Amino acid sequence: MNKLKAHVENIALHHTIFDLPFAYMGAFLAAGGVPKLSTLLWITLAITGARSAALALDNIIDLEYDKVHPRFRRRPMVTGAVTMKEASLLTVISLAVCVVAVLQLPPICMKLLPVAAIPFLIYPFMKRFTFFCHGVLGIAIAMAPAGGWVAVRGAIDAPMIMLCLAVGLWIGAFDAVYGAQDETFDRAHGLHSLATEVGVAMALKMARAFHGACIVCFILVGLMTALSWPYFFGVLIAAVTLVYQHRIIAPYDFSSLTQAYFMRNGVVSVALFLCTWWSYYISG
Repeated sequence: MNKLKAHVENIALHHTIFDLPFAYMGAFLAAGGVPKLSTLLWITLAITGARSAALALDNIIDLEYDKVHPRFRRRPMVTGAVTMKEASLLTVISLAVCVVAVLQLPPICMKLLPVAAIPFLIYPFMKRFTFFCHGVLGIAIAMAPAGGWVAVRGAIDAPMIMLCLAVGLWIGAFDAVYGAQDETFDRAHGLHSLATEVGVAMALKMARAFHGACIVCFILVGLMTALSWPYFFGVLIAAVTLVYQHRIIAPYDFSSLTQAYFMRNGVVSVALFLCTWWSYYISG
């Protein structure tokens, strides 16, 4: 059980709260209501498998930095609770689960899988070269609603692109905020982030602007898909959550940037998905 717990922590399984609800949201929007239960099951396995593989791979690639980072000293691969061999095996198994699940969906999903995988594969390396690493993570997470949409509709449409843009801006800006606390460490080790590029204060201001833009995009998604008022109530919840998150942090004061802060961002994805479902429910 301790080994299982270590592997769950290593791939941060609870962080699927950031992408799985948006995958469901993409599926609901594409279906114009509730999709088939079997489709949702395969979407769940595909997203969970892909994300687990990506997190395990990220931890393998970043291990040299994690070992000397004070904030990461309790990570399973740093403590040795999960070995390199075990993490590599889990990566392969997770990828296999993802591929098997995608094969159960429309053929276009398998054709697009390599495209969706590229951001996940290159993200761990991006911080070594460019501050746009946050944008690459945003693109990677945006593949979740894209996958949910294509799994149901079998096509790429304008509302899907807008939803992906909204999700990408949301998670990219959040990653920039969370990464700002590592500015000193990143500079000392030649790593890049928005904070190392423009400074912490400006990085936080830009993150606020990106989050404002993501709320506008979410509103446009609702208008483009003719959703009713519960969806926009969900957008309001998301906006209030983001405003609160920004109000409790300040440049070089990251005392509020706790695990609770991190997980609170899941309110955005969960609220928007549930309110999308609610919108279709009251519409009949």
